[in-house]
Amino acid sequence: MASDLDFSPPEVPEPTFLENLLRYGLFLGAMFQLICVLAIILPVPKSHEVEAEPCEPRSVEVTRKPKAVALSASKRPKKEAKKKR
Repeated sequence: MASDLDFSPPEVPEPTFLENLLRYGLFLGAMFQLICVLAIILPVPKSHEVEAEPCEPRSVEVTRKPKAVALSASKRPKKEAKKKR
């Protein structure tokens, strides 16, 4: 009875080209995600070059946009009627 048992490893087929492509594609995707997360967690300080780009302070009038006047509930424009066909 002991001689009837087969302890050899099971036969595993070679991975196909598409299985290898999927495997390495998922690996590269995981590496890309880790790099993106690390870029968010560990920001790289920007180098300040004074000669390359001179800073010109903008005037207050240029940067501010005119504020839209808030319409009250009684002065809302009426809805247009739909065209009849």
